[in-house]
Amino acid sequence: MPRVRPLAPLRRSAQLLLVALACLLAVPAVSAAETPSVLITKVDGTITPVVADHLQEGVRIAERERHAAYVIEMDTPGGLLQSTREIVQDFLASDIPVVVYVTPSGARAASAGACIAMSAHVAAMAPGTRIGAGTPVTGEGEEASDKAVNDAVAFAVSIAEQRGRSTDFARDMVREGAAVSDREAVRADVVDLVAPSRTALLTELDGRRVVVGPEGDEHEVVLHTAGARTVEHDLGFFGEVRQLLAGPELAFLVLSIGTLAVIYEPANPGIGFAGAIGLVLLVLGFVAPSVLPFHVGGLLLLVLAAGLFAAEVLTPGVGVFAAGGTVALVFAGILLFRGELGVDPTVLWPTAVVVGGGSLLAGRLAWRARRAQATTGAEGLLGQQALVVRADGGTGQVWLEGAWWTVRHPSPQGSTSAPWTSTAWI
Repeated sequence: MPRVRPLAPLRRSAQLLLVALACLLAVPAVSAAETPSVLITKVDGTITPVVADHLQEGVRIAERERHAAYVIEMDTPGGLLQSTREIVQDFLASDIPVVVYVTPSGARAASAGACIAMSAHVAAMAPGTRIGAGTPVTGEGEEASDKAVNDAVAFAVSIAEQRGRSTDFARDMVREGAAVSDREAVRADVVDLVAPSRTALLTELDGRRVVVGPEGDEHEVVLHTAGARTVEHDLGFFGEVRQLLAGPELAFLVLSIGTLAVIYEPANPGIGFAGAIGLVLLVLGFVAPSVLPFHVGGLLLLVLAAGLFAAEVLTPGVGVFAAGGTVALVFAGILLFRGELGVDPTVLWPTAVVVGGGSLLAGRLAWRARRAQATTGAEGLLGQQALVVRADGGTGQVWLEGAWWTVRHPSPQGSTSAPWTSTAWI
């Protein structure tokens, strides 16, 4: 009689094998989950509401996805004070450590950028960079009033006090326009460290203790960034377009050229290409007033300039309307954008002159076109010679301009006083 082997040892072996396999499969998942990550954003250019929205979104993403830190790699000449205030408020209240890294070598964190860097939990600079020069200026590039300067001083000093940085430098940066290099910034307690690369920065940050969270709910965290996985947070295509169009010079240029293109269309009517391009440029140009502080008077002057240019095209004369439109366009460029950002005079004056001259030329073309002999329609056929193919009483058929035409004799009922001939004049 055959012996029956017990199933218990086999069942126990299978269970052990399954447990071992499950452990092996779980190891990569656990390792990936334990690997810290860092959110990276690059700011390269003027601080505008587009940049402010982007950095505010980055703080929310870093908090939601629990990144070890939010690193902003910065190179900026400054920007709008209101946008800077919004960014600083978000950085000061962030639950995730915010690190501002002025990079690459030769970059700067000037004016608004210096305030943003000092508001971070950790401020770092690459070798050969500089920070400071925070004196506020008007849209025309002139120094702001004492009231505006005093407000900017208080803003910078309050940031320095909250982050434990040099209040003397914050004060001198605004009042005197002081700026320092990376090494001087470390010695003066303006920034925390100098790092030659992103990898070196993350290594230097590892183990550093920082206090995060809004006032009244602060808590200390330890940074774990050595070998961290980096996650890029870019503006994206539409964000890049908005940031590009947010520049006051480009916005003024696009609006001016778009106006000229729309006005040129009735002066030289064709397939509508100029008009279509002009409308597209006008729509793109009005993106800037949607993200930059603007003055209503500047927009009204822009509309007045367009009306005067159109009048020059419709009723061309000695150029009075074109001259008036040019003057209105210049003042529109001066008044259009408020605050620190304004249209550069090197862009303003040439653009106004070109658009004014273009409207004058369009008016002359329109006047010449209205005086020229018609080449299409019934008027374009008058005076042409046609070949008479068939005549039947008062009507006939002729060959003209490569087509057959049915014509009527000029005399009533085709009287014999004016007989048909082999050719006829239309």
